[in-house]
Amino acid sequence: MAAERSSASDGAVIEVAGLWKIFGPRSERVLACSDKDLDPAALREKTGCTAAVRNVSFQVRPGEVFVVMGLSGSGKSTLVRCLTRLIEPTAGEIRIGGEDVGSASPARLRELRRHQVSMVFQHFGLLPHRRVIDNIAYGLEIQGMARADRYRRAREILTLVGLDGHADSYPDQLSGGMRQRVGLARALAVDPQVMLFDEPFSALDPLIRRDMQAEVMRLHREVGKTMVFITHDLSEALKLGERIAIMRDGSIVQLGTAEELVGAPVDDYVADFVRDVPRSHVLSLRWICRDPESDEHLDGPVLPADMIIRDAIPASTASARPIRVVQGDELVGVVDRVDILTAMTSDAGAPAVHAEKASA
Repeated sequence: MAAERSSASDGAVIEVAGLWKIFGPRSERVLACSDKDLDPAALREKTGCTAAVRNVSFQVRPGEVFVVMGLSGSGKSTLVRCLTRLIEPTAGEIRIGGEDVGSASPARLRELRRHQVSMVFQHFGLLPHRRVIDNIAYGLEIQGMARADRYRRAREILTLVGLDGHADSYPDQLSGGMRQRVGLARALAVDPQVMLFDEPFSALDPLIRRDMQAEVMRLHREVGKTMVFITHDLSEALKLGERIAIMRDGSIVQLGTAEELVGAPVDDYVADFVRDVPRSHVLSLRWICRDPESDEHLDGPVLPADMIIRDAIPASTASARPIRVVQGDELVGVVDRVDILTAMTSDAGAPAVHAEKASA
């Protein structure tokens, strides 16, 4: 973890190192002794404390969508609230934009939350007596922006999130998905460096939730904000996350891309999480390519190593020759119809047999 931090620290927007949050009496005392290493039930029984976040370290790169996922009680929501000290950490270091959040004064924290970091919650938190345009402009009002300027900015964001025509509506006149768009617009209006999402879509109907996921992806492409997204839904994590951290009992058990989690889970817990994920929809050709056999003709189609397996089906059916899998100008290996068919028909089975090649 230290090596990861040093390699990313000079370009990271968010840096977290050795973060702990222990709830309960004498939490600092628990942290100073070996009790902190007890499993959750034993720790509660012995000390009356709960270690919601245990020695967590990670970095978030500029413009990255970083997803933290886990089951209820895994510590993910506590973690995201610790980033801006909405919950006060017990120990550890947090830096946003290079600034030490842990040592920030109350006044500086308010400035950080108003200008640099915006948060979107599961419960929309809209002001029911204010119109949509006023809700969107609220953060700018708190910043002290002139009325004409904040309404101009709010109308720009209103258009960006697809709410034209609803500026004068009140929250109770909107659907759940539309209210969450208002919450998203309010967070975007202040032009933050970082956006934090705490399970923002979990209360929405499945179809609306899917639409909102697509909306976040679209907005990310258009505005390029650094995003930390909390969810308990694996499909949501795989869809949104450039990298995903899986939490259990307050700790990160694996951090990696969707390919790394699905193709090479570090333990049975992660393997169980990704068991039902269709691997051919996530893994790329590098996971199934093999060395060419001596009698194979290497004059077939050429595909990039990072192409998703299912996307290679048209090429594999159009040619009887093995497909050359390349990384730039380098031949990584070959795949043929049988290799791709095997990957497609074993979607619910064990991780790909060539995982060691993909991680090399």
